[in-house]
Amino acid sequence: MCRESENICSGRLHVCASCLVKSVWLLYTQTGSRPVVKIAKLINQTLLAPSLPLQEDFVYHWKAITHYYIETSDDKAPVTDTNIPSHLEQMLDILTQEESERESGETGPCMEYLLHHKILETLFTLGKADCPPGMKQQVLSFYTKLLGRIHQPLLPHINVHRPVQKLIRLCGEILAAPTENEEIQFLCIVCAKLKQDPYLVNFFLENKVKRPDPKSPGVEGVREDLASPDTGQAQAEAQAAESPEEPKSAAAQSNNNNVNNYNIVTSLLNLTKSPDGRIVVKACEGLMLLVSLPEPAAAKCLTENTELCELLTDRLSAFYKALPMSMDPLDIETVESVNWGLDVYNMKDDAAIFTGKRALISFLSWLDYCDQLIKEAQKTAAAVLAKAVRERFFVAVMEPQLMQTSEVGILTSTALLNRIIRQVTSEALLQDMVYFLLGEEKGPETLASIAQNPLRHRLIEHCDHLSDEISIMTLRLFEHLIQKPNQHILQSLMLRSLEERNYLENKPQEEREPVENGQPHDFIDLEEDPLFGDDFSPENKLSSPDWLSNSATHSPYHAKPDGKTEVHKIVNSFLCLVPDEAKSSSHVEGTGYDTYLRDAHRQFRDYCGICQRWDWRGTPKAMEKCDLDGPFFEGHFLKVLFDRMGRILDQPYDVNLHVTSVLSKLSLLPHPHMHEYLLDPYINLGPGCRSLFSVIVRVVGDLMLRIQRIPDFTPKLLLVRKRLLGLEPEGLNIDHMTLLEGVIVLEEFCKELAAIAFVKFHASASTSP
Repeated sequence: MCRESENICSGRLHVCASCLVKSVWLLYTQTGSRPVVKIAKLINQTLLAPSLPLQEDFVYHWKAITHYYIETSDDKAPVTDTNIPSHLEQMLDILTQEESERESGETGPCMEYLLHHKILETLFTLGKADCPPGMKQQVLSFYTKLLGRIHQPLLPHINVHRPVQKLIRLCGEILAAPTENEEIQFLCIVCAKLKQDPYLVNFFLENKVKRPDPKSPGVEGVREDLASPDTGQAQAEAQAAESPEEPKSAAAQSNNNNVNNYNIVTSLLNLTKSPDGRIVVKACEGLMLLVSLPEPAAAKCLTENTELCELLTDRLSAFYKALPMSMDPLDIETVESVNWGLDVYNMKDDAAIFTGKRALISFLSWLDYCDQLIKEAQKTAAAVLAKAVRERFFVAVMEPQLMQTSEVGILTSTALLNRIIRQVTSEALLQDMVYFLLGEEKGPETLASIAQNPLRHRLIEHCDHLSDEISIMTLRLFEHLIQKPNQHILQSLMLRSLEERNYLENKPQEEREPVENGQPHDFIDLEEDPLFGDDFSPENKLSSPDWLSNSATHSPYHAKPDGKTEVHKIVNSFLCLVPDEAKSSSHVEGTGYDTYLRDAHRQFRDYCGICQRWDWRGTPKAMEKCDLDGPFFEGHFLKVLFDRMGRILDQPYDVNLHVTSVLSKLSLLPHPHMHEYLLDPYINLGPGCRSLFSVIVRVVGDLMLRIQRIPDFTPKLLLVRKRLLGLEPEGLNIDHMTLLEGVIVLEEFCKELAAIAFVKFHASASTSP
């Protein structure tokens, strides 16, 4: 008989509204010929009768559950055939109502009863035994709803966090279990509670060598326990239940020599192996919450005593190894951006686009998760996780692919590395990836030392590979790399070779007037340009340090009182490098100098935003503190770029575009040594030293000799430019096509360098007092 029927028959007229219809129907079947009067009386008495106290109602529902185990003889009937789910739900409703009727933080008698009588411990035992079948799901759901609905902190109570710990151990034990959904919901609500109060995580770091729990009783043991009278706890245990346990005890335990278990992480890691994608995403979200907790003990336990590092790196390696041995670099670059957890796809459609797309998306999706996890992680944990990715994935898996001799394999692995570089955003993972690619050395490079790091040496050499495809892909890789917000990239590739400024002549000659090159035919009065006029808006001004204080316009070799005059000479030096007969941009609309000015301004502002956080103290280095007598080596990277720049008239058009693109981005760097070395035409170079300007001067000298040997050079040059712009249809082959395309790239590159020089001067002038 249900509780409502018992109340009616015993004269207790309290009937909850949701069960009123059942009670009325029961009475109707027992009243004979005059049901209407009886029903009316019942309804009237019910509405006027006072409600039972919440605690009495709560105890009734709990006793109803315990009596089931005492009285039932059918252990195999599913729990859904019993009233247990209804009683558990009623208990939750009562606890929620009790909390809403009390002041914030005050514990009511029903909650006190739940804590004092260890109801959660008993429910855990029932759930572990899964008696009746399906009870584990009900217990998990009860715990989840209890922690989710009750706002007062429950986890500090020993009679809450202890059974919660035990229930956590049951989660993820069996792959594809019928309780997986309830398990992940329970674990995620615990993670959310720990995120709200991170210090509570110390309760969940369990000592591995502590005495094991006694064997859980079976169903018969459960019945005996529930049949015995509930006398409550001992006095000490009651005090522990009523007041939060001191977290320091758990923290102190974690400081012992014993090793701690982090069972909630272990359970989540197990659930990431579920065949159900929704469960995997939820488990990954839970791990994301846990790694972000600021507690040092938890961070240490997470990285040292769990398999999180192994999970991240093993899965990343498995996804990478599943990729096809050869893939079109364009497919790798253009596949849509991937966000972990949103990996919705259609296998048929993916295969129709290109082979390997599904595998590539899976790899990039997991890479995105690793990146985001490390970005959110506590600082020390992030460093350990990033180092694990470096050692177990980059070094163990990717490095052999990058060092192979197969051109197809090199191209695919380099394209994948380029995509990885573009995608990584976490500071810790980026740092370890940079150390993997470039090494950790910070001292000046020498010709003898460039091969000390084989991978770095190989990648830089690939910028000048026999295969143009490999050269282009590697140049693009470095182009993306130098734009990442990491100071060591620039330090390793360039700045460590320029620190002593020993590219300068040790004993400067007497100051001399620079050679006047005259004004180019497309000369623009820079001070009149509206983009850089006096009304330069404050929000567009570039906030940068005094990085230009020892640059070209203030160089001791050609200092001038009029900075504007000096910057004009620098700009004109670049604009006039290419002889008039080799210029073609003035004959085509939309290829003017102003476009480069606007682009340079935007890009330089972005660079300043990246670099302003970096420690560049001590630069520019004063001349008297520089070791000008030491031998100068521009560094392996600049050496390869200068060598390729010197062959611009004999290289394919696409290669030239990427070489000049990398050099222009280096020229944009707001560092005085880079500015001086790449953008000052008038520095007094030491013997055997070369700068970007001197390399271009040699190219122009070679060009002037070649022009004389090519008939109708200028008309052919103009035709090639129009073809490249799509203004002329492709026609008959033109002689010296590679040379003509190289000249066009050279002219555009000189205009770009002139624009960068002026933008950097203007930035310095606008920020100086």
